[in-house]
Amino acid sequence: MTRPLADVGVYCLAGADLPLDDKRITKQVKDTGWTAGTIVRNDTFAVMRAGSSRGWGVAVVCGSGLNCAGVGPDGRVVRFPSLGDLSGDRADGGGWLGRAALGSALRARDGRGPRTALEKLVPLHFRMTRPSAVMEALYVGRLQERRLLELAPVVFRAATGGDAVSRELIANIADEVVVTANAAIRRLKLASRAFEVILGGGIFRSGDRRMLGRIRAGITDLAHRAEIVRLNAPPVVGAALIGLDEAQTSKAAQGPLRKALTEQRLKARR
Repeated sequence: MTRPLADVGVYCLAGADLPLDDKRITKQVKDTGWTAGTIVRNDTFAVMRAGSSRGWGVAVVCGSGLNCAGVGPDGRVVRFPSLGDLSGDRADGGGWLGRAALGSALRARDGRGPRTALEKLVPLHFRMTRPSAVMEALYVGRLQERRLLELAPVVFRAATGGDAVSRELIANIADEVVVTANAAIRRLKLASRAFEVILGGGIFRSGDRRMLGRIRAGITDLAHRAEIVRLNAPPVVGAALIGLDEAQTSKAAQGPLRKALTEQRLKARR
């Protein structure tokens, strides 16, 4: 039998959305024999642990999709399925934003919606001349739907330039972040406590002040002592810290770990 490479392996994965995913993935990883112990969690838990100074709190990840998880000071856990329309998600991240941008461009072009800079910017991004050309390319498979994710920065630039439609789309995402985070806060009974809400993922890296301000206002309206924190560390830091928590190491070990796992050092190793 192969000797385990480590005492515990922590796998924080975007695809671990339901408890049944956790069980399935845990079994598959255990079968490899890589580590003596195995912890499988959704990637939101890594974001929360990496960004929280307390080791607990609420995290929202907004990249291609949107998800949220929370851990209370007593260890109680709240999570969401994050299965898109199937689980009732709305304005759920960059995938939705890309589709909405194309839809807004099409509606502006054919008169169903207000004029927007996206009418030109969306097809221009794909080196096309009309929004309908993008739609047709998607329909026949010349353009993969995942490429609509590329439109998120286009929408943010248009919003910065004053485009009202783009600003509304971004506001919709901000509102979904607030609704989801506040649901976790209520379920964990954190509204009267001081704690951190960690924001991670590509959408938040845009640094859009209107979006972040709207999120901050919406969350602190419920939880006045909440601190909104944009994650500035790689999420893998959170997975490593969860491993240290499991091993019950001293807090003194956390500092060297954070210094070792910076974005710069990780990029240098690739």
